[in-house]
Amino acid sequence: MPEITPPRWDLSNVYPGLASPEFAAATERRQQMLGEMEKLVASLEALDASSDADLVASRINQMLTEFDKLLLLDNTMGAFIHSFVSTDSFNKDAMRKLSEFEQVSVRMDKLKTRLRAWIGKIASLLPQLTAAPGPAQDHAFWLKEVAEQSRYLMSQPEEALAAELNLSGANAWQKLQGTITSQMTVDFELDGKVQALSMPALINLRSHPDENVRRRAYEAENQAWYTTREPLAAALNGVKGTAVTLNQRRGRTDALHSALDINRIDRQTLDAMLTAMRESLPIFRQYFQAKARKLGKDKLPWWDIFAPGGKNTRAYTYAEARAFVQDNFAKFSPDLSNFARRAFDGNWIDAEQRSGKRGGAFCMSVPGVKESRVLLSFDGSLDVVNTLAHELGHGFHNDCMFKAGRTELQRTSPMTMAETASIMCETIVMEAVLEQAKDPEEVLTILENMLTGDSQVIVDIYSRFLFETEVFKRREQAELSADEFCEIMEWAQKEAYGDGLDERYLQKWMWTWKPHYYSSGLAFYNFPYAFGLLFGTGLYAIYQQRGASFVPEYKALLSSTGMGDAATLAARFGIDIRQPEFWRGSLAIIGKRVERYIAL
Repeated sequence: MPEITPPRWDLSNVYPGLASPEFAAATERRQQMLGEMEKLVASLEALDASSDADLVASRINQMLTEFDKLLLLDNTMGAFIHSFVSTDSFNKDAMRKLSEFEQVSVRMDKLKTRLRAWIGKIASLLPQLTAAPGPAQDHAFWLKEVAEQSRYLMSQPEEALAAELNLSGANAWQKLQGTITSQMTVDFELDGKVQALSMPALINLRSHPDENVRRRAYEAENQAWYTTREPLAAALNGVKGTAVTLNQRRGRTDALHSALDINRIDRQTLDAMLTAMRESLPIFRQYFQAKARKLGKDKLPWWDIFAPGGKNTRAYTYAEARAFVQDNFAKFSPDLSNFARRAFDGNWIDAEQRSGKRGGAFCMSVPGVKESRVLLSFDGSLDVVNTLAHELGHGFHNDCMFKAGRTELQRTSPMTMAETASIMCETIVMEAVLEQAKDPEEVLTILENMLTGDSQVIVDIYSRFLFETEVFKRREQAELSADEFCEIMEWAQKEAYGDGLDERYLQKWMWTWKPHYYSSGLAFYNFPYAFGLLFGTGLYAIYQQRGASFVPEYKALLSSTGMGDAATLAARFGIDIRQPEFWRGSLAIIGKRVERYIAL
């Protein structure tokens, strides 16, 4: 199979470029549509629950139609700009366009706040307004949710001020963290020569087959984060301090309160899942201890967590990864395989490793052209092949909603449900890898990869949840130093990993480079991943029982994840997410993998 260089993505079918007349026209159109929406909202604010119901119904249907058009343009432009910023933080023109876009986004935020407040004011009319066919009925779930969340609004002047200050506050701190971490390079000796590695490339060496390389990369990474600890600590303090203040002013119980609402689950559901996760920690510790023994060690240092197992150190070419993913997607559903082919053929994927490109991986929707784009750093490892399948799963999720004709408001899925397709896709691929393996060493390699991912999403995510909980608790009292962030991180890792790791070599600098901690609009960007893994694992088990008959219902679920809370959507498959039993069942499946791994 001919080699294919890991590509850069192409968004020229969205707009020819940031400096193009088409993008300039879209910028002007966005301003115009926003102005028209502001006038429409002003007319809505003159109405209340005592107004003529027919008039309110007419206006609310008009608002939903026009608001969706504005969101479609806004989300498309935002994705287009982000495609430049996330892949080249040195691009000053893109940074300028982003700043200009965000200035207008302040008006959008104010508009949304006014809309939420007004919908809360006419909440008593919603049952009547959503009874008749039309946009209001189509968006009944969204309207009800907005009405409920309107209770957590400050006054209009306060919300307007918060939106304006966000640009030079939490959002600016978030940008700083992204710029620092994406532009850092480290001189590192690899394959006999010193190379200037970006931080994502350096971090990717955690899965290098040579322990000496892994250890040196770990040490180099720690030294690099040490040199940037002060600005990154300031950034994290700024983001979390802003969240603390706004949550208090908005009447939130705590920082977790808004995260639960955004993810459309309740505390009972989270508690049930966390209970099952805590119960499973000894199983994962057995895995880490077994891995240490296989590496000839008493305990596992951090740099060995991602060490490949077995003797199969195969590296995939990009062409091989593409073919393998497509072929195995086809066994689940031709629609899934055809979608992946569109993504590959259309250059939807940015897979090249380079300086200025942000770390991690993500999939973003580009609704104006009904497509998605995927970012990752391809290094040929099985782990990255798994990541490729995962992110394409997100894209397939978007595709199901596009094909169902969902509006932008109907497509707003919570993270808990947004991981459903991605987990399913990576499970499909990894189970296929495992099924094809015959040699015990090859099986060990594959199980290693699977359990590395599982342990990250259960054990490490649990540590991140503990870390963020403690950070918020302390941040309410005062700013935290870089040393305190490191102290909390090590404590959280010890609580989660226990005697599974060598306590002398943990990763106290995790807080510096994980962008999730710096999200200006979303706290606890962690537990939804565990929800997604376990919910997706449970669905995969149902698929194994039912076969092809499962797929249509599954696609229907994906198309409607923005139109219901998690418990209601899960109930379609007879799943009760508010009880630990479901979560224990999914964790038991992973436990079987641990048992098989230990036996090898």
